[in-house]
Amino acid sequence: MKRQYTAFLIQWLNSSTRKPIVIRGARQVGKTWLIRDLANSQGRHLIELNFEKRPDQESLFSSNDPQEILVNIAAAMGGKVYPSKSILFMDEIQAAPHLLEKLRWFAEDMPELPVVAAGSLLDFALAQHEFSMPVGRINYFYLEPLSFEEFLNAMDQNELVKYLQNYTWNITIPEILHLQLNKLIKEYLIVGGMPAAVANWIKEKSPQAVNQIHFDLLATYRDDFAKYRGRLSTERLEDVMSSVPRQLGNKFVYKHANSDVEALPLKKALDLLAKARVCHRIIATSANGLPLAAEADEKFSKVIMLDCGLCSVSLGLSLHQLRSITDISLINNGGMAEQLVGQLLRTIAPPYIPPSLYYWQRDMKGSAAEVDYIIQHETQIIPIEVKAGTTGTLKSLHQFMKEKKKPIAVRINSGVPRLGSIRITEAGEYSLLSIPFYLVGQLYRLLNAAQTNL
Repeated sequence: MKRQYTAFLIQWLNSSTRKPIVIRGARQVGKTWLIRDLANSQGRHLIELNFEKRPDQESLFSSNDPQEILVNIAAAMGGKVYPSKSILFMDEIQAAPHLLEKLRWFAEDMPELPVVAAGSLLDFALAQHEFSMPVGRINYFYLEPLSFEEFLNAMDQNELVKYLQNYTWNITIPEILHLQLNKLIKEYLIVGGMPAAVANWIKEKSPQAVNQIHFDLLATYRDDFAKYRGRLSTERLEDVMSSVPRQLGNKFVYKHANSDVEALPLKKALDLLAKARVCHRIIATSANGLPLAAEADEKFSKVIMLDCGLCSVSLGLSLHQLRSITDISLINNGGMAEQLVGQLLRTIAPPYIPPSLYYWQRDMKGSAAEVDYIIQHETQIIPIEVKAGTTGTLKSLHQFMKEKKKPIAVRINSGVPRLGSIRITEAGEYSLLSIPFYLVGQLYRLLNAAQTNL
């Protein structure tokens, strides 16, 4: 299964300034497979240690000397280790988090050995580490579920991927291709981007089998609740996790998760689920300047799930239902459309940047407004509205553009791509890029091209 991250990892592997890399991502997004595939494709011997499966392997790192550590590993594994021809992979390192500080010695004393650490609940360890993190001597790498383009590649739709990657504003997409891509994005909405679900869908094309995998994945996340170190009752975690799909597209309201419980434990539950990367917050920002986080207000947030497939199964949606609906924005009152766009926006950031999501709201009596997503593109602030059809109202977007005086905005819907301008006052107008859901992965490139064409 081809991943877009592989090219980045190959570049890292061959870099003369390579540092140990720490992969952060939710359980089952493909961290282990990615490193195994990297070693296989680059002809490297993979030294794979799993501290959750084999806690005793932690004792191999009793020394701070990489040479001594490799002697221990070679003796335990039964074979000599050649650093320049190998990759050391420390998997599920959250089970032995203090080993992260050992990475500095590999960076300083054995730079010829590529070292990768990964963990599913790593953010808990990083939030409460009682050891010295090797600041400046490691790199982070953020792994998300498969993007839509990766999903198409896995489905052997390589020519469609090339078509999307080469699309420009002066191309008219034939109706037959537009319908085919809309059909496939609905398929992605149900199957999602979790590798196990995608692999099964390719093999069996059975919605029931994919549903079972999604339920198993959700059960795995629930089983992990016990690993949150007794921070909160599992009931509160379950309340929030079950409520997220139902509250898609709206400000997350804790009493809607459980009206009989105070907000504080539910807020803590959401914090923990976000640390586990099972859910992602979309934080309100004033969007007056960059960085967007500088004016973020965490008291106001919307929430999406890690994956649209997991979200769909939680809501009881089926592929048969979706195929009878012409516009994704009409599903679940637009909530699934915002889930889809938020998930895809997280896949288009470079993997070394922590993916984060923002939205804009003005909560003034008689003049309330909300824009679904706000992104940073180079030095620009770009508002994004997720709307039904080609004529959905853009009142909030107009208000944002009038107030912030930005030159360009994006609308995402099920229509064909359109590039034009909208007048909001006698003296002012802005450029509007309308793109279909299946082109979200090309957003940054299309923004650059639009500014050249305008």
